[in-house]
Amino acid sequence: MLKLQVVYASEDQQTVVVLELPAGASLADAIDASGLRERFDLGDLSGRTGIYGRLRPEREPLCDGDRVEIYRPLLADPKDTRRKRARLRRR
Repeated sequence: MLKLQVVYASEDQQTVVVLELPAGASLADAIDASGLRERFDLGDLSGRTGIYGRLRPEREPLCDGDRVEIYRPLLADPKDTRRKRARLRRR
């Protein structure tokens, strides 16, 4: 059995679900078992999942102790935000 965590941080709270899954389970299996997709109405998570801060596909096999993370879409492009700050500083 694999012991792991599935984590999702909404705007106002962080939710951590601790799970035990059979060996050979994938990242998608962990997300489905956590119930977070339905609880937060996350829909398609393609390109928005990872393990310990590194993007990983949903088919990625898991290891004991992994921390599965579900990422929210960015609200603003970091490059655009940086450019706006630079413009304001110049003024």
